[in-house]
Amino acid sequence: MSVITTPEEQAVVAGQTDEALPRPVPRRRRTERGGGVRATRKQQTRAAWVFLALPGLLFLLFTALPVVIAAVVSLSDYAVIGPLTWTGFDNYVDIASDPFFWTALGNTVLYTVLYVPLGLVIAIATALLLNRSGRAVRVFRTLFYIPVVSSTVATATIWYWVLNPQHGLLNEALSWFGINGPAWLYDSHWAMFAIVMMSVWAGFGGNMMIFLGGLQGVSPDLREAARLDGANAWQVFRYVVLPSIRRTTFLVSTLLIINAFQVFDQAYVLTKGGPGNSTVTIVYYIYDRGFGSLQMGYASALSFILFVIILAFSLVNARLTNRDSER
Repeated sequence: MSVITTPEEQAVVAGQTDEALPRPVPRRRRTERGGGVRATRKQQTRAAWVFLALPGLLFLLFTALPVVIAAVVSLSDYAVIGPLTWTGFDNYVDIASDPFFWTALGNTVLYTVLYVPLGLVIAIATALLLNRSGRAVRVFRTLFYIPVVSSTVATATIWYWVLNPQHGLLNEALSWFGINGPAWLYDSHWAMFAIVMMSVWAGFGGNMMIFLGGLQGVSPDLREAARLDGANAWQVFRYVVLPSIRRTTFLVSTLLIINAFQVFDQAYVLTKGGPGNSTVTIVYYIYDRGFGSLQMGYASALSFILFVIILAFSLVNARLTNRDSER
């Protein structure tokens, strides 16, 4: 008795034709599939380069190229209306013996020391208060964020009226408690504090929103576990919330440091650097030397010195933040 073993013999017995037999899938289809994946990746790569081309071109034209030009100008004597004269590192040497630069640097450091901790504390405190749901909370978030999107001129106009020594809102409020308020913008001892108050009020809303994003990422289970262990509100914040938002705190503090060393609008609009050069900042001094005295080479050198200072403070801040996280 014969045994049918092959598909062809089975088809003959069943009366089927060769066309009805199942055909095996050629191995070359795997190759085609792999080639299709590679082709798709190449298309995606080309599309990515196309989308990056315009931003990259804009970055080269408006960021990289100006930096290179400023580096060249900083090594020369250039007054815009005359030819460029090569001077080497003379501008940087002159900065070291420039008393006005050291005055501006001291004022900027004072502004930074006052502005960064105050802005950080107010931003995180406000974020903790508004880290909940509710219609009223959303309203307050919007109100606190409005100064961030407002123009500096409009904000300075408001604060110029608030800080008026005779009819200003702040001195009127102080008079209710029997305090004779100072001439904020006309007293060299108080002018910088006035600028700090305006800057904190105008910018804490943006930092508050960043902290809100960080706080919403803190696990509620960790807070609940700390409360069950007997921790009070301060201990929960100190040992649970604050370590959880360490990266957010580093981001906000770095942004505050950068903004502090680049302060210009507030001093320019409110005090014009006065009284007695008490509010002249580094950026204000750069503006005055570049556009006031047309010493573009010197102003460019000051800009690179400012860059080095900001980089140094940012690295110190990163070092301190990492050290606190390792404890």
